[in-house]
Amino acid sequence: MAITQAVCTSFKQEILVEGHDFTATTGDTFKIALYTSSATLSASTTAYSSSNEVSNSGTYTAGGGNLTSVTPTTSGTTAICDFADASFTSATITARGALIYNSSNSNKAVCVLDFGGDKTSTSGTFTIQFPTADASDAILRLA
Repeated sequence: MAITQAVCTSFKQEILVEGHDFTATTGDTFKIALYTSSATLSASTTAYSSSNEVSNSGTYTAGGGNLTSVTPTTSGTTAICDFADASFTSATITARGALIYNSSNSNKAVCVLDFGGDKTSTSGTFTIQFPTADASDAILRLA
């Protein structure tokens, strides 16, 4: 089993034929679910699954948490999308990766995050810090 960071292939096709609205105040609801090292997630992931998701703890519950989207913009000739950092408080969590998915659109997968190893919190705050929103680093980029 492995978690491989990627923008999901199904998402790439879906943005050309149907809506994934990342607009901050009126768009779809995007969520982030956390997974153990037993999960298998990759570019071929098409939708959220609870299989090998971390257990409920603190403010983390099955399905993960809502992400606050930042309305897409451009950086040079690259379109970028960003999210506010996500935190789960009072949580005891060990996660190896995460899945960002569109809960407004049949829980369709957007991208897989590989943390590069297990990350833990013990009765504390588990935070996913998103990279700088620019053409080189934004979590979602179309160049």
